[in-house]
Amino acid sequence: MSEQIFDLIVVGAGPGGYVAAIRASQLGMKVAVVEKRAAPGGVCLNEGCIPSKALLDSSELFTLARDKFALHGITVDTPRLDLDAMMRRKDDVVKKLTDGITFLLKKNKIERLHGTAVLKGVNASGQHQVEVTSEDSPTVPTSAIILAAPKVILATGSEASGLPGIPFDGQAVVTAREALSFDQVPEHLVVAGGGFIGLELGSVWRRLGAQVTVIEMLPNILPNLDRQVADALYRSLRKQGIQFKLNTRITGVRRIGAKAIVQFNSETGSEELDCDKVLVAVGRRPLTGGLGLETVGVVLDVSGRVVVDDSYQTSVPGVYAIGDLVSGPMLAHKASEEGVACVERIAGMMTKVEYELIPGVVYTWPESAGVGMTEEQLKTDGIPYRSGRFNFAALGRARCMDETEGFVKILAHLESDRVLGVHIVGPRASDLIAEAATVMSFGGTSRDIALICHAHPTLSEAIREAALDVHKEAIHA
Repeated sequence: MSEQIFDLIVVGAGPGGYVAAIRASQLGMKVAVVEKRAAPGGVCLNEGCIPSKALLDSSELFTLARDKFALHGITVDTPRLDLDAMMRRKDDVVKKLTDGITFLLKKNKIERLHGTAVLKGVNASGQHQVEVTSEDSPTVPTSAIILAAPKVILATGSEASGLPGIPFDGQAVVTAREALSFDQVPEHLVVAGGGFIGLELGSVWRRLGAQVTVIEMLPNILPNLDRQVADALYRSLRKQGIQFKLNTRITGVRRIGAKAIVQFNSETGSEELDCDKVLVAVGRRPLTGGLGLETVGVVLDVSGRVVVDDSYQTSVPGVYAIGDLVSGPMLAHKASEEGVACVERIAGMMTKVEYELIPGVVYTWPESAGVGMTEEQLKTDGIPYRSGRFNFAALGRARCMDETEGFVKILAHLESDRVLGVHIVGPRASDLIAEAATVMSFGGTSRDIALICHAHPTLSEAIREAALDVHKEAIHA
């Protein structure tokens, strides 16, 4: 079988893979991308970040029309939900963006193949061979082709983890994929897991009228967030009607007709709960199966992630891995940064990802965002610090928006004043966190933020006031 020769083969066209491919093309490499999905963009674009944010925005508008328009002097009839139209809009947003990636791959002269990729070892020239079987006719042996390149990047992403002994059935026990496409609002949605995905999708369906119960085995939601921020968000979500059962472990799910009975153990003993759907959002696991990693000798760690060095090279020279396949937070923007860094390292550049400055965002309402160290981490590590805080309730723009929940919290080193962490819960936290990440990437101090003139009235003034409060100089506190 003849080989198609490239400089680089990328397996996976998600936010890590397609970004890596484009950057490689910009650097003059001949690139092929292999993707199992019909559309590029990976989980993030097709069944994760983008469709969930489309539904979050739509459901937030529905809530505003129902609950807040009257406060602004806008009188409308009680809004009626057209779920089909909302889903069509979500799908249209996804299609436009996947079409955009397809255009970018074509523009950059990247060979795109729709199929399943398997590492097959090296050829006589020492190049890595990748067998690609067409997804359009996977049972026909002649549909397989062989690609060869000196470098291969694995960027296949991750999949939802399940609960022990509780298999997904796509109907009652579902992943985020199905929860983004319900054909009707569930009467009662049980969410297993109090993390980013579960809280965001729970918020969508709560806003649209579902009863939502979040069951979390830990004593708190969002364990990796700054505790004050997570606690504030917990209180806000409870006010919105989401019910929580913490320190609670789901032990089983059984079906009775179209309904599901969730069995769980809590501090008060064993109980059961009736619901329509169970969204399992307890984490994700890397998609390494079927890639031929064992055949070529790629080493995995105890958690099933691919072991890589500082240049993202695996135990096999010339084979690299990025994104959800390797250690670190499973975030689309982290994968994209690694895609660029990996390709630039291959090209001889000394690019580095600043992992300590990767922002994390929870797209509930209010939103939550953080970058850098939490207060709990600083205490554990014995790092001396000062803390400044400013509440959105004291901010003019937040008052105008009627969005006064939450605060900005800045943590700065006690001696150098360098900003060590910024944590926000409140309106547009996802956008505000960029200023914090920028200042921290340049080693800025809380004084630096305080000296920057922020436009008035804006939400960003809360960041400046929090910076002033680090030294107890806030004007409007």
